[in-house]
Amino acid sequence: MNSLQDIQNQLSQLLSEFEEQVQFFPKQLLVIGCSTSEIAGSKIGTAGAIEIAEVLYKELKEFAKKHELYLAFQGCEHINRALTLEYEAALHYSLEPVTVVPVKHAGGSMSAYAFTQMETPVVVEHIRAHAGIDFGQTLIGMHLKEVAIPVRTSVRQIGDAIVTIAKTRPKLIGGERAVYIR
Repeated sequence: MNSLQDIQNQLSQLLSEFEEQVQFFPKQLLVIGCSTSEIAGSKIGTAGAIEIAEVLYKELKEFAKKHELYLAFQGCEHINRALTLEYEAALHYSLEPVTVVPVKHAGGSMSAYAFTQMETPVVVEHIRAHAGIDFGQTLIGMHLKEVAIPVRTSVRQIGDAIVTIAKTRPKLIGGERAVYIR
């Protein structure tokens, strides 16, 4: 297994390359799907690690603060991939909170840890995020806006987990006469 410092360094590099390729705007949603088990080298859902979640959360929170983003942490299938985020974000996007508290074995270590660290955490069923990071193939696509575009970085894994990054763009509509701003 990679050390916690290695994981932090990998994430720092990934986030640096991510921000070079994406223009963020204040109050956009960034969805995080994370299997700490996969990062630690185990099968998803089998070896959740709060200490890995802690390292990731710190880096992700700093990144979100720098870009004035709202973070949303996707839970596992045991809570139907519901998302943990700050109440302020739910209010801003008119998202309806549900009654569940993510825990290590029903929500996942990352979502559970985020819930304990947020000022006013709530859980919602669905969002339409502007961008996302998926650690360990947790399938965040259901929570991204249309149209999702992969973002490639030199960092392909965090620990032992495959990492996938996406941004989104508005749909191109109108046909051959349409004019688009790029």
